[in-house]
Amino acid sequence: MHSHRTAIKPLQRLQPKATLKPVNFFCNATQAREVFLVGDFNDWNPTSHPMKKGFEGAWQISVTLGHGGHHYQFLVDGKRVNDPRAQGLARNLEGEKVSMILVS
Repeated sequence: MHSHRTAIKPLQRLQPKATLKPVNFFCNATQAREVFLVGDFNDWNPTSHPMKKGFEGAWQISVTLGHGGHHYQFLVDGKRVNDPRAQGLARNLEGEKVSMILVS
């Protein structure tokens, strides 16, 4: 008989799971054989996040990311490519430009 208690306790909002959000990435590389998503969220691992080719030829993947800014790139047939639809550009540790997304 606890159904009348629907208020969220303040401490629950501070739990890490509450700050994770699914984020959709799209890469328009219609001629590509394979596309992977690499970024600070997967230690730039070139094979951990393969993208799936959709009907229109665009590649897509949904990744659960935590609150804050994330750096990423697409790996299109082995070549790193920045996202033209990224929210911004940043520089990685080597000073190269990478795409940036803010999750809030």
